[in-house]
Amino acid sequence: MSFLVNLGLGLLFGLGLVISGMANPAKVLNFLDLFGTWDPSLAFVMGGAVIVAFFGYRLVLSRGSPVVGETFHLPNRNDIDHRLIVGPALFGFGWGLGGFCPGPALTALSFGEIGTLVFVPAMIVGMWAARLLSDGNLSLAGVRG
Repeated sequence: MSFLVNLGLGLLFGLGLVISGMANPAKVLNFLDLFGTWDPSLAFVMGGAVIVAFFGYRLVLSRGSPVVGETFHLPNRNDIDHRLIVGPALFGFGWGLGGFCPGPALTALSFGEIGTLVFVPAMIVGMWAARLLSDGNLSLAGVRG
């Protein structure tokens, strides 16, 4: 049952990405181009997402437990470390260069464009390398940590 719920939610999320234009890297890059062909429409998509998340979290967390699952899995750390600074910086750098973040990139695979077919494998390799770095199996100097 949990798999079907997650699949349905993922499909709904992907449909929302396509309808909002987030699966189109040109739309994202135009949003980031403040002094060129700036397109502010993505700000409304982000604003809508923040509003839905704001009220959605309050509604969901007011329940004793999730509908599918036993407990909520919420972050419990509030410290600022290098991962909290470097991770979002790399994410923003990749977003600005490629016009994609992970969800829209996977959604855009269905369009079969060359840029997406190059971006997604590079993104997966980057995620794999980040996992190895965080697990201590790889260091930037090439020596096990």
